[in-house]
Amino acid sequence: MFESLKPHLIELRKRLAIVMGVMIVLFFVAFYFYSPILEIITEPLNSALSTVGTVSENASDGKVTTHQVGGAFFVALKVAFFSAFVFSVPILLWQGWLFVAPGLYANEKKLLIPFIIGGTTMFAIGSLFVYYIVMPFGFEFLIAFGSQNFTPYINIEDYVGFFAKLVVGFGIAFELPIFILFLSHLGLVTDKSLKDFFKYAVLIIFVFAAILTPPDVLTQLLMAGPLIFLYIISIFIAKIINPHKED
Repeated sequence: MFESLKPHLIELRKRLAIVMGVMIVLFFVAFYFYSPILEIITEPLNSALSTVGTVSENASDGKVTTHQVGGAFFVALKVAFFSAFVFSVPILLWQGWLFVAPGLYANEKKLLIPFIIGGTTMFAIGSLFVYYIVMPFGFEFLIAFGSQNFTPYINIEDYVGFFAKLVVGFGIAFELPIFILFLSHLGLVTDKSLKDFFKYAVLIIFVFAAILTPPDVLTQLLMAGPLIFLYIISIFIAKIINPHKED
Protein backbone atom coordinates (compact mmCIF):
# COMPACT_ATOMS: atom_id res chain seq x y z
CA MET A 1 0.00 0.00 0.00
CA PHE A 2 2.71 2.46 1.03
CA GLU A 3 4.79 1.57 -2.01
CA SER A 4 1.92 2.54 -4.30
CA LEU A 5 1.54 5.87 -2.47
CA LYS A 6 5.24 6.68 -2.54
CA PRO A 7 5.33 8.14 -6.10
CA HIS A 8 2.35 10.36 -5.26
CA LEU A 9 4.01 11.58 -2.07
CA ILE A 10 7.20 12.36 -3.98
CA GLU A 11 5.21 14.29 -6.57
CA LEU A 12 3.31 16.16 -3.84
CA ARG A 13 6.57 17.07 -2.12
CA LYS A 14 7.91 18.39 -5.43
CA ARG A 15 4.85 20.59 -6.00
CA LEU A 16 4.91 21.89 -2.43
CA ALA A 17 8.63 22.68 -2.73
CA ILE A 18 7.98 24.79 -5.83
CA VAL A 19 5.13 26.63 -4.14
CA MET A 20 7.21 27.26 -1.01
CA GLY A 21 10.13 28.50 -3.11
CA VAL A 22 7.91 31.01 -4.91
CA MET A 23 6.32 32.14 -1.64
CA ILE A 24 9.73 32.68 -0.02
CA VAL A 25 10.83 34.93 -2.88
CA LEU A 26 7.55 36.84 -2.79
CA PHE A 27 7.81 37.09 1.01
CA PHE A 28 11.10 38.98 0.87
CA VAL A 29 9.84 41.23 -1.92
CA ALA A 30 6.66 42.02 0.04
CA PHE A 31 8.67 42.55 3.24
CA TYR A 32 10.74 45.20 1.46
CA PHE A 33 7.57 46.98 0.29
CA TYR A 34 5.53 46.27 3.40
CA SER A 35 4.91 49.95 4.22
CA PRO A 36 2.87 50.84 1.07
CA ILE A 37 1.13 47.45 1.28
CA LEU A 38 0.19 48.17 4.89
CA GLU A 39 -1.29 51.51 3.83
CA ILE A 40 -3.55 49.67 1.37
CA ILE A 41 -4.54 47.16 4.05
CA THR A 42 -5.41 49.82 6.64
CA GLU A 43 -7.29 52.07 4.20
CA PRO A 44 -10.76 50.55 4.94
CA LEU A 45 -10.15 50.87 8.68
CA ASN A 46 -8.89 54.48 8.51
CA SER A 47 -11.78 55.38 6.24
CA ALA A 48 -14.26 53.87 8.70
CA LEU A 49 -12.65 55.71 11.63
CA SER A 50 -12.82 58.96 9.70
CA THR A 51 -16.44 58.43 8.64
CA VAL A 52 -17.64 57.49 12.12
CA GLY A 53 -15.60 60.34 13.58
CA THR A 54 -17.82 62.87 11.84
CA VAL A 55 -20.78 61.49 13.81
CA SER A 56 -19.26 60.66 17.18
CA GLU A 57 -16.90 62.96 19.07
CA ASN A 58 -15.16 60.03 20.75
CA ALA A 59 -14.71 58.14 17.47
CA SER A 60 -12.84 61.10 16.00
CA ASP A 61 -10.05 60.28 18.47
CA GLY A 62 -9.91 56.66 17.33
CA LYS A 63 -6.43 55.39 16.56
CA VAL A 64 -4.62 52.37 15.19
CA THR A 65 -2.13 51.23 17.83
CA THR A 66 0.26 48.43 18.74
CA HIS A 67 0.49 46.79 22.14
CA GLN A 68 3.87 45.09 21.72
CA VAL A 69 7.46 46.30 21.77
CA GLY A 70 8.16 44.59 18.45
CA GLY A 71 4.65 45.10 17.14
CA ALA A 72 5.71 46.92 13.98
CA PHE A 73 8.15 44.15 13.06
CA PHE A 74 5.59 41.37 13.56
CA VAL A 75 3.05 43.33 11.53
CA ALA A 76 5.59 43.57 8.71
CA LEU A 77 6.02 39.79 8.84
CA LYS A 78 2.26 39.24 8.72
CA VAL A 79 1.86 41.65 5.81
CA ALA A 80 4.69 40.01 3.89
CA PHE A 81 3.37 36.49 4.43
CA PHE A 82 -0.19 37.49 3.50
CA SER A 83 1.00 39.27 0.36
CA ALA A 84 3.18 36.33 -0.64
CA PHE A 85 0.22 33.97 -0.36
CA VAL A 86 -2.14 36.20 -2.35
CA PHE A 87 0.31 36.78 -5.20
CA SER A 88 1.24 33.10 -5.34
CA VAL A 89 -2.36 31.98 -5.97
CA PRO A 90 -1.74 31.36 -9.72
CA ILE A 91 1.28 29.22 -8.82
CA LEU A 92 -0.76 27.32 -6.22
CA LEU A 93 -3.45 26.58 -8.80
CA TRP A 94 -0.88 25.63 -11.42
CA GLN A 95 1.01 23.22 -9.17
CA GLY A 96 -2.23 21.77 -7.81
CA TRP A 97 -3.35 21.06 -11.35
CA LEU A 98 -0.03 19.43 -12.28
CA PHE A 99 -0.37 17.18 -9.24
CA VAL A 100 -3.77 15.80 -10.32
CA ALA A 101 -3.12 15.99 -14.10
CA PRO A 102 -1.64 12.45 -14.44
CA GLY A 103 -5.00 11.02 -13.45
CA LEU A 104 -6.97 13.04 -16.02
CA TYR A 105 -7.97 12.26 -19.59
CA ALA A 106 -6.45 14.18 -22.49
CA ASN A 107 -9.56 16.34 -23.00
CA GLU A 108 -9.62 17.17 -19.27
CA LYS A 109 -5.97 18.24 -19.28
CA LYS A 110 -6.90 20.98 -21.78
CA LEU A 111 -8.67 22.79 -18.92
CA LEU A 112 -5.32 23.85 -17.44
CA ILE A 113 -5.32 27.43 -18.78
CA PRO A 114 -9.04 28.09 -18.09
CA PHE A 115 -8.60 26.64 -14.61
CA ILE A 116 -5.64 28.87 -13.72
CA ILE A 117 -7.05 32.04 -15.32
CA GLY A 118 -10.56 31.43 -13.98
CA GLY A 119 -9.35 30.50 -10.50
CA THR A 120 -7.07 33.52 -10.26
CA THR A 121 -9.79 35.84 -11.57
CA MET A 122 -12.42 34.57 -9.13
CA PHE A 123 -9.99 34.83 -6.22
CA ALA A 124 -9.26 38.44 -7.23
CA ILE A 125 -12.99 39.22 -7.56
CA GLY A 126 -13.65 37.80 -4.10
CA SER A 127 -10.78 39.80 -2.61
CA LEU A 128 -11.90 43.04 -4.27
CA PHE A 129 -15.50 42.42 -3.22
CA VAL A 130 -14.61 42.10 0.45
CA TYR A 131 -12.21 45.07 0.25
CA TYR A 132 -14.56 47.53 -1.44
CA ILE A 133 -17.99 46.30 -0.33
CA VAL A 134 -17.92 44.21 2.83
CA MET A 135 -15.19 45.97 4.81
CA PRO A 136 -16.47 49.56 4.47
CA PHE A 137 -19.97 48.57 5.67
CA GLY A 138 -18.76 46.11 8.27
CA PHE A 139 -16.07 48.30 9.82
CA GLU A 140 -18.27 51.38 9.95
CA PHE A 141 -21.01 49.42 11.70
CA LEU A 142 -18.66 47.79 14.22
CA ILE A 143 -16.81 51.01 15.04
CA ALA A 144 -19.96 53.14 15.19
CA PHE A 145 -21.64 50.67 17.56
CA GLY A 146 -20.93 52.00 21.04
CA SER A 147 -18.73 54.84 19.80
CA GLN A 148 -20.80 57.26 21.87
CA ASN A 149 -19.37 55.66 25.01
CA PHE A 150 -15.99 54.30 23.92
CA THR A 151 -12.97 55.56 22.03
CA PRO A 152 -11.83 52.96 19.47
CA TYR A 153 -8.17 51.96 19.73
CA ILE A 154 -7.57 49.28 17.12
CA ASN A 155 -4.70 46.84 17.66
CA ILE A 156 -2.86 46.68 14.32
CA GLU A 157 -1.64 43.11 14.89
CA ASP A 158 -5.20 41.83 15.35
CA TYR A 159 -6.48 43.93 12.46
CA VAL A 160 -3.94 42.63 9.94
CA GLY A 161 -4.75 39.03 10.89
CA PHE A 162 -8.47 39.73 10.65
CA PHE A 163 -8.02 41.48 7.29
CA ALA A 164 -6.04 38.54 5.90
CA LYS A 165 -8.67 36.05 7.09
CA LEU A 166 -11.44 37.98 5.34
CA VAL A 167 -9.58 38.44 2.05
CA VAL A 168 -8.37 34.84 1.83
CA GLY A 169 -11.74 33.50 2.95
CA PHE A 170 -13.70 35.48 0.36
CA GLY A 171 -11.14 34.68 -2.32
CA ILE A 172 -11.42 30.94 -1.69
CA ALA A 173 -15.22 31.10 -1.40
CA PHE A 174 -15.49 32.77 -4.81
CA GLU A 175 -13.69 29.79 -6.34
CA LEU A 176 -16.95 27.83 -6.08
CA PRO A 177 -17.94 28.10 -9.80
CA ILE A 178 -14.44 27.02 -10.88
CA PHE A 179 -14.56 24.08 -8.48
CA ILE A 180 -17.99 23.01 -9.79
CA LEU A 181 -16.75 23.44 -13.37
CA PHE A 182 -13.91 21.02 -12.68
CA LEU A 183 -16.14 18.48 -10.91
CA SER A 184 -18.69 18.67 -13.73
CA HIS A 185 -16.03 17.87 -16.31
CA LEU A 186 -15.03 14.86 -14.21
CA GLY A 187 -18.67 13.77 -14.10
CA LEU A 188 -18.81 13.91 -10.30
CA VAL A 189 -21.70 16.40 -10.06
CA THR A 190 -24.73 17.21 -12.17
CA ASP A 191 -27.22 20.05 -12.12
CA LYS A 192 -29.75 17.78 -10.37
CA SER A 193 -27.33 16.78 -7.62
CA LEU A 194 -26.54 20.45 -6.97
CA LYS A 195 -30.25 21.32 -6.91
CA ASP A 196 -30.96 18.51 -4.46
CA PHE A 197 -28.12 19.74 -2.23
CA PHE A 198 -29.21 23.39 -2.41
CA LYS A 199 -30.91 23.64 1.01
CA TYR A 200 -27.90 22.06 2.69
CA ALA A 201 -25.57 24.33 0.73
CA VAL A 202 -27.43 27.41 1.99
CA LEU A 203 -27.03 26.20 5.57
CA ILE A 204 -23.32 25.52 5.07
CA ILE A 205 -22.83 28.92 3.44
CA PHE A 206 -24.44 30.77 6.36
CA VAL A 207 -22.38 28.78 8.88
CA PHE A 208 -19.23 29.54 6.88
CA ALA A 209 -20.15 33.24 6.72
CA ALA A 210 -20.86 33.34 10.46
CA ILE A 211 -17.45 31.85 11.25
CA LEU A 212 -15.49 34.02 8.85
CA THR A 213 -17.11 37.44 9.20
CA PRO A 214 -17.54 39.77 12.18
CA PRO A 215 -20.48 39.01 14.50
CA ASP A 216 -23.00 41.27 12.78
CA VAL A 217 -25.84 40.26 10.50
CA LEU A 218 -25.03 42.81 7.78
CA THR A 219 -21.53 41.51 7.09
CA GLN A 220 -22.70 37.90 7.18
CA LEU A 221 -25.40 38.65 4.60
CA LEU A 222 -22.85 40.47 2.43
CA MET A 223 -20.88 37.24 2.27
CA ALA A 224 -23.69 34.67 2.23
CA GLY A 225 -25.69 36.46 -0.48
CA PRO A 226 -22.97 36.38 -3.19
CA LEU A 227 -22.08 32.78 -2.30
CA ILE A 228 -25.68 31.64 -2.76
CA PHE A 229 -25.74 33.50 -6.07
CA LEU A 230 -22.50 31.77 -7.12
CA TYR A 231 -23.97 28.41 -6.14
CA ILE A 232 -26.97 29.08 -8.40
CA ILE A 233 -24.58 29.99 -11.22
CA SER A 234 -22.72 26.75 -10.55
CA ILE A 235 -25.96 24.82 -11.11
CA PHE A 236 -26.26 26.32 -14.59
CA ILE A 237 -22.58 25.54 -15.25
CA ALA A 238 -23.16 21.91 -14.32
CA LYS A 239 -26.28 21.82 -16.50
CA ILE A 240 -24.25 22.92 -19.52
CA ILE A 241 -21.26 20.66 -18.92
CA ASN A 242 -22.74 17.59 -17.26
CA PRO A 243 -26.57 17.66 -17.29
CA HIS A 244 -28.50 15.04 -15.41
CA LYS A 245 -29.68 12.12 -17.51
CA GLU A 246 -32.50 9.82 -16.51
CA ASP A 247 -31.53 6.15 -16.21
